[in-house]
Amino acid sequence: MDLTFIFLWGLLFAIIGVIPPGLLNMSAAKISLKEGHVRGIVFSIGVCVVLMAQAYIAAIFSRYLSRHPEVISILRSVACVIFILVTIYFLFIAKSKPKSQKEPKIKSKHSRFFQGMLMSAINVFPIPYQSYLIITLASVGWMNFEQTSIIAYVAGAGTGTFVMLYVYIFFFDMIKSKSFTSQKSMNYIIGGITGIISIITLINIIKDL
Repeated sequence: MDLTFIFLWGLLFAIIGVIPPGLLNMSAAKISLKEGHVRGIVFSIGVCVVLMAQAYIAAIFSRYLSRHPEVISILRSVACVIFILVTIYFLFIAKSKPKSQKEPKIKSKHSRFFQGMLMSAINVFPIPYQSYLIITLASVGWMNFEQTSIIAYVAGAGTGTFVMLYVYIFFFDMIKSKSFTSQKSMNYIIGGITGIISIITLINIIKDL
């Protein structure tokens, strides 16, 4: 099994997962704009550390699922319900202009590192996302569940995440002027994406009945 190939898959999938405007990448760009690139990068490193741990958990979880396919159908049903609820929230409930809150002034670079870790830990969506992709790679024979393959994929996922966060930091001056970064537009984008995923998942569940 070519570890470089597995690494590149992890890098590519991580980049795709971080491309849409979200809490982590926009926070990295905002910190960089207000406090400088160094602290934005430190925040991004904290995010990547946790995401690599999440990717590793996803790989172990995928190995278990590959041996227990009956569990996949249950999880798919649960995921469908969750995505439907998230879609309803972002399209109909989430406010377009949340109340402004004063952010505490964080001067320490280490504080930004741990803030990145905390915010990344709260975001648990990378685990099912990475798990699904790993199972897909394994099903076509492009990856196995040996420790070296998992480490290569995890390293690629961490690298891809950092690359995309750095892109947001570097090009934030252009990104911030775009309309899709407004809170209302982002709610509709997220709701639309989760809505599409809900429909696809529901169709697959119905087909299996």
